[in-house]
Amino acid sequence: MRRYNPKEIEPKWQKTWADQQLYLAKEDSAKPKKYIIDMFPYPSGAAMHVGHIRNFTISDVLSQYHRQKGYNVMHTMGWDTFGSPAENYAIKTGVTPQESTKVNIAKFKDQLEHLGISYDWSREITTTDPEYYRWTQWIFLQLFKNDLAYQKESLQWWCTECKTVLANEQVINGCCWRHEETPVIKKLTKQWFFRITKYADQLLDGIDDLDWPEKIKAMQRNWIGRSSGSEIKFALKDSDTAIKVFTTRPDTLFGATFLVLAPEHALVGDITTADQKSEVSAYINESLKKSDVDRMNTSRDKTGVFTGAYAVNPVTKQEIPVWIADYVLTGYGTGAIMAVPAHDERDHDFAEKYQLPIIRVIQNDARDDECTSDEGTLIHSGAYDNLNSSDGREKITADLAKDNQAENVVNYRMRDWLISRQRYWGAPIPIVYCETDGTVPVPEDQLPVTLPEVTNFAPTDDGKSALGGVDSWVNTTCPKCGGPAKRETDTMDGYACSSWYYLRYTDPHNDQQAWDPKNANYWLPIDYYCGGDHAVSHLLYSRFWMYFFAEQGWIEKSRREPVGKLVYNGYILAADGNKMSKSKGNVVNPDELIEQGYGADALRLFEMFIAPYDQATSWNTNGVPGTYRFLQRYWTLVQEFDEAKKGDQTNDELQKTVHATIKKVSEDLDNLSFNTAVASLMECVNGFYKIKAKDSYASAEWQSALSTFAQLLAPFAPHISEELWSQLGNTGSVHLASWPVHDEKYLVSDIMTIVVQVNGKVRAQVHLPIDSTEEQVLTTAKAEPHVQEYISGGTKREIYIPGKLVNLVV
Repeated sequence: MRRYNPKEIEPKWQKTWADQQLYLAKEDSAKPKKYIIDMFPYPSGAAMHVGHIRNFTISDVLSQYHRQKGYNVMHTMGWDTFGSPAENYAIKTGVTPQESTKVNIAKFKDQLEHLGISYDWSREITTTDPEYYRWTQWIFLQLFKNDLAYQKESLQWWCTECKTVLANEQVINGCCWRHEETPVIKKLTKQWFFRITKYADQLLDGIDDLDWPEKIKAMQRNWIGRSSGSEIKFALKDSDTAIKVFTTRPDTLFGATFLVLAPEHALVGDITTADQKSEVSAYINESLKKSDVDRMNTSRDKTGVFTGAYAVNPVTKQEIPVWIADYVLTGYGTGAIMAVPAHDERDHDFAEKYQLPIIRVIQNDARDDECTSDEGTLIHSGAYDNLNSSDGREKITADLAKDNQAENVVNYRMRDWLISRQRYWGAPIPIVYCETDGTVPVPEDQLPVTLPEVTNFAPTDDGKSALGGVDSWVNTTCPKCGGPAKRETDTMDGYACSSWYYLRYTDPHNDQQAWDPKNANYWLPIDYYCGGDHAVSHLLYSRFWMYFFAEQGWIEKSRREPVGKLVYNGYILAADGNKMSKSKGNVVNPDELIEQGYGADALRLFEMFIAPYDQATSWNTNGVPGTYRFLQRYWTLVQEFDEAKKGDQTNDELQKTVHATIKKVSEDLDNLSFNTAVASLMECVNGFYKIKAKDSYASAEWQSALSTFAQLLAPFAPHISEELWSQLGNTGSVHLASWPVHDEKYLVSDIMTIVVQVNGKVRAQVHLPIDSTEEQVLTTAKAEPHVQEYISGGTKREIYIPGKLVNLVV
């Protein structure tokens, strides 16, 4: 009997699939399409661990399943290779990003190939290939042409280690996301932005129809943060200046007892009195060290400083103090709030700490001394008393608007997309600066603007990337006037290159355009987009660009939402419950499991079996040995069948087992219940062994059953399925064989369960052959001991609902 040896069969079939180009995807309108991809991976210096493998296995199971169901599947891979890790590595070691990236890609690709992932490698792309980022630069120029790319000076997070600007989401607990112990600072710099806010309403409204996990949709809504309210002017005492505040609750205006400005607010320096200057200045410096996330943390202690200035409440005409506090952000509304401590928890905590007035102006079910944000009836609000909150909002805003003191506005939390990065290893921004013509876009026929080769990758002392020190590259000719000009030395945020790569997959070798709309419209939207990261930034930026592309006619408007179904998987944690990390020494390397003899199939199978795909779970060291033993049992069944003396009898139990498994695995895969699908496969093999113990092998039936099982197992364990499919005498690849379809006739039970009631109350259940007569059913029902207790005096009426119910009336 042949022994199951993954080290022998897995490389054999990987080579066969590659030689046959089994997974080559073509635009074929004769078949329905499925576009299934993983979120763009970044190939780092460290090898992938088993947590990464979960994501790629999910997409492959779906790809193999739909391929077998007759779909034209595109499942491909590429590499998101720009970014600071490669540059930091170059600074430390002298190994160029070009070299390290090439090595890392080869390592990751080798790992994926050893897992038997069914990628069409002919469509492989890399963002650091000039022929790729040429088109990222082209997209930048189209955005610039349409006033969606612009430059402005603003305060930005700055990492002193990376020497580059960071986006808000890259600041974690006040530190750089790449250097967890390096505090970030705020720095005034001139930056490039994409005007994503122009699409805020469209992006928000489009979320409702997305087939995405609700938690991800909620995160997108919160990030955009649309709110309707009023902008109200508070005149400063003894000044012509007014402070504008945004509020969604103008009905509480009579309870506004102080104003709070963000420490960065433009008026802080002007309104702060001389005796408060030093305290205010010190507070601002401390505030700038904190991330927006930290500042918005509602559970932390509220801090602030009085500016010495007073404003006038426009409805009460009372003078109220103006404070600064870091829980107010410049990025939302006007960077100033009216504090209503009776009806806002943050304001209430602040007022209690600094002994500021608290005035209740909304009556509702809350206690009089309780801070409540609920709506209700206006009190202590002058002429507006007894109005409900909704009417009060409208009336107060309308009355103030007559004196130009208020207006209705819509506000967004989302800011424009900051794309400038002060690093070498990124797509150069295709802009030059000319003393005569100012800011000039690089002509399209001069793209790509390629990165020069450098030996020193450290940023310059003035905060510019290493590009700033390459005079031969920086100094150029103005495309307009032909005079001297200088190139932009900032490069684009890596999200720029990863916001459209799925379009390039549809037409990866086109040197005339970024993609052919015909190809893109055929494949889009992505049917399954698999990943466990980038819940906000990448997905939101991608949607923004696709909306723009649809407006330009480069894709059909019906395909402007790029992701059909988002399959967002949970993390696999280390066995100790912590996140896997090389520094913690708790990483599980998939290569080692494969080399130990368990093979890729056992690993893939356990990745799908360990837990529901969308839940985080800890690694179980006994898991892969367990799935290996399961595969070994199936292998043994096939070997024994091959050597056995065959019979010719039929076996209904075998047919029932197979068809029940077909139905269950199909339903589970349609519902993304991968773990229960694997459990069903395991139960099926157990069933096979029970049947085999009672009956000899029947040649045709067992060959069909074992072959069908190979088809069901193939998405999860492609190598052993292909090997045993072949051993069982089948031709062609199991991965191109049609998916089995169950036959209901094998699933109809020959036993029925009858509920027995006495006077309408359930007293028992009886199990009878499905062809039992009414007389047999009634006799059996009345013979049940628990029923006899209630019918000892005889029955008045006996009702039988065939196949379901007996009701005995006494």
